Amino acid sequence: MFKKSFTPTLALLFCFIAINNSFAAKYIIDTEGAHAFIQFRIKHLGYSWLWGRFDKFTGHFNYDEKQPNQSAVYVEIDVASLNSNHAERDKHLKGKDFFDIKQYPKASFRSTSIRSVDKSNAIIKGLLTLKDVSKEIEIKAKAIGGGADPWGGYRQGFEGRTTIALKDFNILYNLGPASQEAEIILSIEGVRQ
Repeated sequence: MFKKSFTPTLALLFCFIAINNSFAAKYIIDTEGAHAFIQFRIKHLGYSWLWGRFDKFTGHFNYDEKQPNQSAVYVEIDVASLNSNHAERDKHLKGKDFFDIKQYPKASFRSTSIRSVDKSNAIIKGLLTLKDVSKEIEIKAKAIGGGADPWGGYRQGFEGRTTIALKDFNILYNLGPASQEAEIILSIEGVRQ
């Protein structure tokens, strides 16, 4: 009787261990140490680039170097932390003409799939929620590096780029024909938990 009940229990335990070991490691994006950045740029009249960033955001990602396609990413942005290095412009961008932060204080991105292109590059698809719109976007991601840090932790770093059309997210203010799209540049470093 002991043998009959023990065998399935043992099998279940081994199965549980195997499943847990197959999960990708969880990394918290290192915003506390300012080793992660979300920047954007948009053409100004077609003559130059206007740069900005979001100073406050949080997020995490799951990553397995051996099975990168099983990875996942989630980021939440405090839109009020927008900083384009110009107070009056920032006030306008946070207002109803653009981000309308009183009504939509947060933006987020949640991956739905990750496809490896080669050893260092991947395409991340996911839902970007900005203002009152959730729309699938595609991020071209590149692994920068990973390994032990001097404080006893383990880190992974990535860069990502995507371009969004402002009108897709109900940003309809007329900035001229050269300024219909914004490029988003992500520099993400995560600490393994």
